[in-house]
Amino acid sequence: MTVAVIQFGGSNCDRDSVRALSHLGIDADRVWYEDGLPEDATGVMLPGGFSYGDYLRAGAMAARTPIIDEVREAASDGVPVLGVCNGAQIGCEAGLTPGAFTVNRSARFQCERVHVRVETTDSPWTRRYDEGRVLELPIAHGEGRFEASDDTYERLVDEDRILLRYCDAEGAVTDDANPNGSRDNVAGVVGEQRTTTVMMPHPERATLPDLDGTDGTGILRGFEATPVTV
Repeated sequence: MTVAVIQFGGSNCDRDSVRALSHLGIDADRVWYEDGLPEDATGVMLPGGFSYGDYLRAGAMAARTPIIDEVREAASDGVPVLGVCNGAQIGCEAGLTPGAFTVNRSARFQCERVHVRVETTDSPWTRRYDEGRVLELPIAHGEGRFEASDDTYERLVDEDRILLRYCDAEGAVTDDANPNGSRDNVAGVVGEQRTTTVMMPHPERATLPDLDGTDGTGILRGFEATPVTV
């Protein structure tokens, strides 16, 4: 089992992601986008960073590279795909998940630890948690505000495809707990294939014990075939 962590020019969380996955015993390798998706990849991670310098819109240019066509095909076959931060922006731009991530309500880059509440356990990324579990994860983004049309948002809710919502430490979903102005505090959503998801917080930065927190462990274990309770 090898997870392909796709590296674009401007990616800066690819090494972090490989290290975090390797720490969990999950084989992972960085894959330069021009080299294409390896045929034996059993998972795909689109990591954070500033692909193509966030020109046009964050993730817009990376989403139009040939490797994303291969990622889209793999996702349709049920290969687990996780987009984090810039990877989430790429995922939305590529149509892997609906909606869009746009400029923070503050119009500033925000780097802090936040709380998120697990909204669905019907995904490999959250099946190791109880619904309503509160996780503490880091964020680091300037364009993390999730937006979607009313119809799209209602469909996501009806189909149980809201992965995480920003909340306070007790799990209350409030405006004060929303760091970027995301619609209804959405921090992550699930694709039509429930093995595909995108999220703004960084689980790979909350996996190694020496980085003060391991709440992201269960999310990255979504790449494993067998559930492990955390």
